[in-house]
Amino acid sequence: MKFFKILSLSLCLAIAANAQNRIQNIEKAFNNLLNDEQAKHALVSLCVLDASTGKTLYAKNEQIGLATASTLKTITAATAFSILGKDFQFQTNLAYTGTITTDGTLKGNLIIIGSGDPTLGSWRYQNKENAVLTAWVAAIKAAGIKKIEGAVIGDDRIFGTQTTPEGWVWQDIGNYYGAGTSGLAWRENQFDIHLRPGSSTADEVKIVKTAPATPYVQIVNELKTGASGTGDRSYAFLPPYSNVAYLRGSWGIGIAKTGISVALPDPAFDCAYRLQDTLKRLGISTGQQATTARLMTLNNQVIPSVTQKISTISSPSLSEITYWFLKKSINLYGESLLKTIAIKSGKAGTTSKGAETEINFWADKGVDRTALNIIDGSGLSPGDRITTSAMANVLFQIQKENWFPDYYKALPEYNGMKIKSGTINDVSAFAGYHTDAAGNKYVVVININNYSGNSINKKLFKVLDELK
Repeated sequence: MKFFKILSLSLCLAIAANAQNRIQNIEKAFNNLLNDEQAKHALVSLCVLDASTGKTLYAKNEQIGLATASTLKTITAATAFSILGKDFQFQTNLAYTGTITTDGTLKGNLIIIGSGDPTLGSWRYQNKENAVLTAWVAAIKAAGIKKIEGAVIGDDRIFGTQTTPEGWVWQDIGNYYGAGTSGLAWRENQFDIHLRPGSSTADEVKIVKTAPATPYVQIVNELKTGASGTGDRSYAFLPPYSNVAYLRGSWGIGIAKTGISVALPDPAFDCAYRLQDTLKRLGISTGQQATTARLMTLNNQVIPSVTQKISTISSPSLSEITYWFLKKSINLYGESLLKTIAIKSGKAGTTSKGAETEINFWADKGVDRTALNIIDGSGLSPGDRITTSAMANVLFQIQKENWFPDYYKALPEYNGMKIKSGTINDVSAFAGYHTDAAGNKYVVVININNYSGNSINKKLFKVLDELK
């Protein structure tokens, strides 16, 4: 018995010594990062928790609020799971107004009622564009509609008219990753512009086509042909609700990509436009041009009341949406979820109300609200300021939730760890979990703001490698 007590004590001492060595190694690696030339003018923060107990194993600058980039998505996803539930689904309804005559004439309008579903028409799920349009056509035919005197209306009212959060950068807005929300989102609120570089830097870049064809958007091409190897240095400047896009920058010789993805300026209009165009090709005419609830309000037109709903399309579950939200870091999903949790909490479906709901939710769970300066749901705004301590606290708390396995599954893998990355100008961050070879589990959040040069992630990984 005495032998086993000594053995047990020896093991405990060995484990404690190993843990102490690990903390010392992390501290040394972190200090090396602080002394690196790339971090000379930077703010660097690290917070490592024991994932089982929540005990802080090592932290430095953990109470300084930093721009998060896409690591903010870890908090947005956790809040959405908590408030909406993992099985939550958006519902998009197709309805008509007015009456249908015996000869199949709709004396009224078709209206697509958006619920903020960011996945409607997305290529990532079953409800792809063609599948949705096919389902709507089938419902229209089943209702006996052969001709429409009115228009196809995209009802985008649920999220209001402000599509992009305050604080987003002009250079981002207009590109696919800067696509704002819409009460009636469509095809992830983007379309493609196919490009062809010239044979020399003196030649202009050619626009081959848009996919799908978007004749209502005028594209002003100011792109220059870039030297071989320079790749894609192009940006689209296309404000919300505008019909003029400026392409600026360069498109390199020999580039493998076929083109760029651009944010739809008015997703609700494009959705209504696509349905009307599909009906036209099938011989079901409309008397008026496609429009939206926003445009009708702008023109002092009364939005007609719904007579009958004829189709409901359900989104994938929140668990499925979150999988792609975190894996592919889709900013649109974050902004849509933030507005949706506001609505679920009885508030207006705005970004500011969503951020307020999110902050209050975690403050009620003991996270310091002053450590959560949240402007948007995706982290694309450089004005977001969150401490690594607060983010680590959230990540620790959610491990006990029944939806956590779906959340954990959605986290990408970097450097052999389940961590979400975040990158915007001079910001790089990672947040998530790691289990070492001995089975010890950690919550890790590391963030650097205002670094210089390139390839900073390898140096961040050197710090995190001390947990392996």
